[in-house]
Amino acid sequence: MEQTAEIELTRARGGAMLIELLRAMRPKEWIKNTFVFAAIVFSQQRLWMRVDAVLTVTLAFALFCMVASAIYLLNDLVDMEKDRAHPKKRNRPLASGRLSPRIAALTAVALVVVALPLSVALDLSYAPPGDSATWFGYNYDFPAALFTYAIIQGVAYSYYFKHVVIMDIFTIAAGFVLRSVAGAMVIDIAITPWLLICMGLLALFLGLAKRRAELVLLENGAGAHRRILDEYSLPLLDQMMSIVTAATIIAYTLFTSTAETLPHEPFPVMMITVPFVVYAIFRYLYLIYKQDGGGSPADLVLRDMPLASCIVLWGLTSVAILAAFAS
Repeated sequence: MEQTAEIELTRARGGAMLIELLRAMRPKEWIKNTFVFAAIVFSQQRLWMRVDAVLTVTLAFALFCMVASAIYLLNDLVDMEKDRAHPKKRNRPLASGRLSPRIAALTAVALVVVALPLSVALDLSYAPPGDSATWFGYNYDFPAALFTYAIIQGVAYSYYFKHVVIMDIFTIAAGFVLRSVAGAMVIDIAITPWLLICMGLLALFLGLAKRRAELVLLENGAGAHRRILDEYSLPLLDQMMSIVTAATIIAYTLFTSTAETLPHEPFPVMMITVPFVVYAIFRYLYLIYKQDGGGSPADLVLRDMPLASCIVLWGLTSVAILAAFAS
């Protein structure tokens, strides 16, 4: 009886540890990796109509989720002591002591070790339209993008750039841009200036919102949690956000009206989606300024029904327009 009870107790502890590990991997944040689908949606060849292309990008999404979770585990390991002084982050599995640092470190390494070889196999497996030679002549651009993402976000940001004013925001934004670029690379889509401009500006907007939310939440104790926050002020971040917000809306409007990959007859029909983008940005600003949100884009999207509905409607409208006016 005692041996059975001990076994049951061990299983219960193992199950609880597994749950805490999954929480530390932050599955809610995987929504950020949907940026990998940006290129296929607006591809000139309408590759989102091809099952193999959609499956390839979906697998790329899964690999980014694996690497992103490894990076979250690494960040929490590095910031474990500082997180214990944070009103929200102190409840994270590692900071609270509910998750073993050894298990978190081993899991992070395992996720990266598995994801990178799989990215090579995925890059080799996709055959572009009209291309039958898939195993030779490849430059492994998707694995390179995934590896670069892991190095920049997991090493450069965690150990250096998060402590450098302004560059910390640019590094956060770089993670979103790399997701978009990798989504194009994995199915051999040309990376257009519009993809880089629109995704880059949107990513800067999200990065600035994150810093502002941290500054508001921590108030006078911001520097004690993260020294770099002492380099910012609310007026400075608000001014930066105003600039980036205006630039993002202008860039997307110009993209819908001038991009060669979009339909322009009988008129630039993708401009119909501009109000969705403007509303989503304004709604995000409302949540930042009136609800003290912005720390986690995933939390806002998952919790705020108007914002989530707007994003879904934008996606459905974009796909419907591109399908109806496909050349």
